[in-house]
Amino acid sequence: MPRPPFNRRPTSAPKPPPPGSEDWARPWAQMKYFSFHPAIFPNMVGPVSSDAGPGDLVNIYDKDGFPFGAGFLNPKARVPLRVLHHGKTAFGEADLDALLMRAIELRKDTLKLDAETEAYRVVHSDADGLSGLIVDRYADTLSIDVTTLGAWRRLRRWLPILHAELGTEFQVIRVDPNIGLMEGMRIGDVPEASEPGPKSVRVRENGLRYLVNFEDGHKTGFFCDQRDNREKLGKLARGRVLDLCTYTGGFALAAKVLAGCEDVTGVDLDEKSIAQAKQNANLNQTRINWTHGDAFTWSRQMIKNGELWDTVVLDPPKFLHHRDNMDEGIFKYRDLNALAIQMVKRGGLFVSCSCSGLLSTDDFEELVIGTAHRQGRKLQILDHTGPGLDHPVMSNCPESRYLKVVWAVVV
Repeated sequence: MPRPPFNRRPTSAPKPPPPGSEDWARPWAQMKYFSFHPAIFPNMVGPVSSDAGPGDLVNIYDKDGFPFGAGFLNPKARVPLRVLHHGKTAFGEADLDALLMRAIELRKDTLKLDAETEAYRVVHSDADGLSGLIVDRYADTLSIDVTTLGAWRRLRRWLPILHAELGTEFQVIRVDPNIGLMEGMRIGDVPEASEPGPKSVRVRENGLRYLVNFEDGHKTGFFCDQRDNREKLGKLARGRVLDLCTYTGGFALAAKVLAGCEDVTGVDLDEKSIAQAKQNANLNQTRINWTHGDAFTWSRQMIKNGELWDTVVLDPPKFLHHRDNMDEGIFKYRDLNALAIQMVKRGGLFVSCSCSGLLSTDDFEELVIGTAHRQGRKLQILDHTGPGLDHPVMSNCPESRYLKVVWAVVV
């Protein structure tokens, strides 16, 4: 017997419409249990109207049949219902466009980011009420990451709005193949509302220049969420500086150019990232000691050699991807933090980051402190920070507070 495709769930008979649903605004979906979270999983979704299809904006009713809100429906997706609006008032396509405009106005008019940088987040998915849509602005190019069919179906309509409001010309659109398959997005249906984007673009940030590589870069090409933290390091870094898991050299460049530190080393396992970090150093007419190597192995060797730094920044990749790998991910965070702490001189600055949304702010701080104590070191906590204001967090989706940074003096 042939095996079904891995993303195909066994079909079941449609749930019968509940009494009174003939008066509900169509298309509709009913929730079986109350949740104010934007992600509604399969066991929480009840009957769905016969005219509701994948990617549709549907009216949502609670278990008692009262209006609850509106959201994207995709019955075969891992998250079949994504609530975009809570309330009894009608919510339609024009309201979706209004959410997009509100996100743009926050960055342009309230935060006034254009005055200080060419690299910032324009739309932050659920935090802006547009589940599955990430938009970063890099100079004249929009880097767009789409993870829901609902956002994908409306991208052709939203692209002209984005370009007109932001004054951009090009776009680079990313869809993870696995997510695209699960959501039912046809990769060949890439919207072409304007000219395709370039392979790379140069941006300015805090007086520094960076090359954003859309072909080989991670996520949307650049970690603009660390903008404020790079600026902060430029004020606090001193002496000999180590940027562990440097990616394209953001913290290393801040230490060298903004803080004026002479001896700066950046280490990363990704050879392409190191190559781009060298280009970024050249753009800023400075020299940094770049090392291509595994952070774990390299750090153990440096500890064996007795090497110490006055400032150590640890910004590793995401170690927690799913709840079923929590133990493995937490072990990696503890191991790498233990190694990094051992390389900080007494009285030196230690900056530890985590971009895992599954690890809470309190749990991450407890992990860093506990790791330091096991090494016989205490931490004088100076600050806790996260991403810039262009990465807001919606109160009903706290796990979107993914970036956490602990600033401490090691004593």
